[in-house]
Amino acid sequence: MNAHTNLFPFDSTYATLPERFYAKLAPTAVSAPRLIKLNAALATELGLDASRLASSEGVAVLAGNAVPENTTSLAQAYAGHQFGGFSPQLGDGRAILLGEIIDTKGHRRDIQLKGSGPTPFSRRGDGRAALGPVLREYIVSEAMHRLGIPTTRSLAAVSTGDWVFREQPLPGAVLTRVAASHIRVGTFQYFAARGDQEGLKLLADHVIERHYPEARAAANPYRAMLEAVMARQAQLVAQWMGCGFIHGVMNTDNASISGETIDYGPCAFMDSYHPATVFSSIDQAGRYAYANQPRIAQWNMARLAETMLGLIADDADAALKDAQALIDGFPALYEPAYAEVMRSKLGLARVEADDLLLATDLLASMADAEADFTLTFRALSHAAEGAGAEASLRALFKDQAGIEVWLSRWRARLAREFDDAKAIATRMLATNPAVIPRNHRVEEAIVAAYADDFEPFEQLVDALQAPFTEAEGNALYRLPPEQHQIVQQTFCGT
Repeated sequence: MNAHTNLFPFDSTYATLPERFYAKLAPTAVSAPRLIKLNAALATELGLDASRLASSEGVAVLAGNAVPENTTSLAQAYAGHQFGGFSPQLGDGRAILLGEIIDTKGHRRDIQLKGSGPTPFSRRGDGRAALGPVLREYIVSEAMHRLGIPTTRSLAAVSTGDWVFREQPLPGAVLTRVAASHIRVGTFQYFAARGDQEGLKLLADHVIERHYPEARAAANPYRAMLEAVMARQAQLVAQWMGCGFIHGVMNTDNASISGETIDYGPCAFMDSYHPATVFSSIDQAGRYAYANQPRIAQWNMARLAETMLGLIADDADAALKDAQALIDGFPALYEPAYAEVMRSKLGLARVEADDLLLATDLLASMADAEADFTLTFRALSHAAEGAGAEASLRALFKDQAGIEVWLSRWRARLAREFDDAKAIATRMLATNPAVIPRNHRVEEAIVAAYADDFEPFEQLVDALQAPFTEAEGNALYRLPPEQHQIVQQTFCGT
């Protein structure tokens, strides 16, 4: 491997932690790297030279064939509950953290290669990623960013020229992922499973310094950190629920301590609304169904709290009682966050006691009618301007009598707002997207890419750049799937 100086101005802190936190190693080279997509806007935000990243020098680094001189590349150790079963050692089995950089806003960001070859945590895996999952993560993570939902980002996708073998041979690829950090609930579980209290303290101190510096001033910094992590998770899942997003694998190793959406495996956005919707091919019991996501977030936070008992208090009983009280309080964090999300979707700026009931009654009607989640709220946004714009909304419901009753309640509620109809509609149109990464469009892009046609991928990424805009260029991407286009299952990238 050749070294390339200053391509990334790394200022890494995770590598200064003890070596039991990670395994130091370089990515494994690939045979014929080719740039598929560079996120030039993100590169600029990171303070990087996009043209240099797109050069042969840059592509070599993005593929893992070259490592900058100032890099301490490593695979992070972590554990995790996967579908409820605990694995004491997981870790980065196909990802390598190149380092950290300070972006143009002064924020510290991880730069990680995903699909960059085997590591000591690969568990007999090849450490590689297929092209399809890399493109899915690029599409969906960038769409989430444009929707205003905290998420890891995708800086680049590179094909490798090599095959990976899953159910069939598939073209390989590497994703360059950008994150506030890659520290997970499972990272804490890794040290707790080993009884490594010193490691837990070092990790918690690192997290406080990096993500929650305000916790340092608290009487109990570790308790304050746990509270802050819980609050961010509550906000994040409320935002998922507000756009019909289903993560698919809310394992504790996929729960980011920073509060970002991470690991886009069998994720999907709902078309027709139903609270029990599941897309993941491996979630046979519906553990991570749409409606279960708030409960699973609370469960994941309980697993984090368990690891931190020795940090919260020296007395075990006191620590357990305090942590349990925090976990029991999770609904009090989530429910107001969710109510605020739904209030915004309905165009309500004032707060009234029955606002959430108004929202849940609409969702119940949508479930009965199998109404499209995104189209319903977009049509409602237009309907806010006046009854004359309600036709497209009514057309989404089989039982139009039911939606008429609901609309009367909503109109009466809007009348108690301080803004006029035009201002309410404008606010709603900036809240309820017109374009989401619908499953059938993502699958179309992936299928075409496997045939070396990246035009559908490029067009979809472009359409998702302005999700709250209805334009001629994105009209096709606003449509729900025809019956033959419906995607029933999505698959993990491993």
